[in-house]
Amino acid sequence: MGSAATATKVNATAIPASDFGRVLAQRERRFAAALLAPAFLALLATTTFPLLFLVWTSAFRMDLAMPFTNGYVGLENYKVLLTDERFWSSLLISLVYTGSTVILQVVIGLALALLVMDMKRGQGWFRVIAILPVVLSPAVVGMIWRTFMLAPEFGIIDFLAINAGLGSKNWLGDPLLAMVSVIIIHTWQWTPFAFMVLLASLAALPEDIYEAARLDRATAWQRFQRITLPLLRPAIVMVIIMRTMVALTAFAAIFTVTGGGPGTATEILNLYAYRKSFTELSIGYGSALAVALLIVTILISAVLFAMRRAK
Repeated sequence: MGSAATATKVNATAIPASDFGRVLAQRERRFAAALLAPAFLALLATTTFPLLFLVWTSAFRMDLAMPFTNGYVGLENYKVLLTDERFWSSLLISLVYTGSTVILQVVIGLALALLVMDMKRGQGWFRVIAILPVVLSPAVVGMIWRTFMLAPEFGIIDFLAINAGLGSKNWLGDPLLAMVSVIIIHTWQWTPFAFMVLLASLAALPEDIYEAARLDRATAWQRFQRITLPLLRPAIVMVIIMRTMVALTAFAAIFTVTGGGPGTATEILNLYAYRKSFTELSIGYGSALAVALLIVTILISAVLFAMRRAK
């Protein structure tokens, strides 16, 4: 240790005092870069390179059923995509699915957060119970709903419908009911996320503003409309952005519950790309569909981020 300290002292004294701070900062930057390099390379390997490979693949005809037709086609897959009625149908289903689930999650999550904020006891238990669906795998959630909730005759939802005089319904065999079912499943699983975020934001709001509003005899609705909603706006927009990006790329729960059916009634764009790639073995066209989904997600996210910045 004595020799190392001596060497450090010699090196430090060999550098002019005016440059010592700059040299030290350079060494710290190199040390920080060395620490970040493995994580950065791992990030490139797992996100950037697969994305570039996906874009590159979309410029080729890669049909595993007819490999003799494979080759570079440029933008041909995208031209076919624009005239593909199934693509537009799956895109519309994706937008309906995303919009309805996100709106329901925000509205129900905010209502639950306001309700829990007024609870004098049991808030902790409610939070624990409410967060349980989020920690479940979407595939497991799909199996639970398909087996125990929506099964004809003995499923809980069907049992309640029969006792309510509505009769037994084919929840997953009817196109409209199947769409409603997958929307309810996604909303059930992810509303707790919106609830927890909005509850934390509500707890951080300044109480003195509400006291002043009560002194001015503002009603509960006026306090909610003029104080709570404006102050919660950043949190609400952030929940909308995060949930929209996830809903657009949803897959496991729908695949487990309906498989995109009946027919293509619940076939969102992500599921269509999967079917093209791994069921019909058209890898190139499936990649073009995935790139289209990526572009749609980026555009919608950009609009939502612009809304977040706007006053």
